[in-house]
Amino acid sequence: MISQAVREALQKFVPSENILYKEPLKNHTTFRVGGEADCLIQVDSMERMPKLLSYLAKVGIPFFVMGNGSNLLAGDKGYRGIVLQISDKLNEIKAEGCRLRVQAGAFLSKAAKTACELGLTGLEFAAGIPGTVGGGVVMNAGAYDGEMRQVVEEVLVLDKEGTLLTLDNGTMEFGYRTSVVKKHPLIVAECVFLLKQGNKEEIAAKMADFQSRRKEKQPLEYPSAGSTFKRPAGYFAGKLIMDAGLAGYRIGGAEVSAKHCGFIINRGDASAADIRNLIVYVQEEVYRQFGVQLEPEVLFLGDF
Repeated sequence: MISQAVREALQKFVPSENILYKEPLKNHTTFRVGGEADCLIQVDSMERMPKLLSYLAKVGIPFFVMGNGSNLLAGDKGYRGIVLQISDKLNEIKAEGCRLRVQAGAFLSKAAKTACELGLTGLEFAAGIPGTVGGGVVMNAGAYDGEMRQVVEEVLVLDKEGTLLTLDNGTMEFGYRTSVVKKHPLIVAECVFLLKQGNKEEIAAKMADFQSRRKEKQPLEYPSAGSTFKRPAGYFAGKLIMDAGLAGYRIGGAEVSAKHCGFIINRGDASAADIRNLIVYVQEEVYRQFGVQLEPEVLFLGDF
């Protein structure tokens, strides 16, 4: 619970219209599930963050930073603390030659579209990824043989004290679906992409091809968090799940997509517990049958 004293203090750091109490997280995740967060703050300025973070640390209130919620499973019982949402209120994109300076709340798809309009190549892979630039940096998001580490020049982050730091590509420690930001309490504020001049028509055609392939092979008509599991070394998660006979397997309203077994989807009435339980069941079955341990790509938040 957020006390009245804390509520009054928060308004000193954030406009009151950006502070939502008892906010259903299902409204902010692509799985469309999740109970209430005690408080959700829509961050509209990184300049406000140092004092806000300092205050939260001082009073000991837990917080979680999220973007579009496209890689997140929020529990049915919600989150006891404050969710800091960095999304459409921080979505500015500036072009500087072959560089794009992008705020963390901008969608990756918007950054890719802007790059295309400017005739800059390198971000085509990101056109269909439903997350924000900040989330993409944290996870080193990728698709179709492209990933963030190939195009990120530097990242502006906030540490837990609210100090702004600039990290270059090497310092980011990008790996498969990970980065230094995922391993440490850092918040992405801005990213600089270093791209190359290309042919606008060819870039657009490549993006259209990727989007067509997504529609053909992925269950985009249902709420999901994209690929549920990381790719295990030497295997493909979706094929392992299919070979385990789990295509179409359901628990409650959660289902292993028959269209792409790497996706767990919400058929419309799933609870977060349904999805979590199905994730665990898939892990157990794949391990039992093939001895391969699947690691979720999806992050878990709150109480189930």
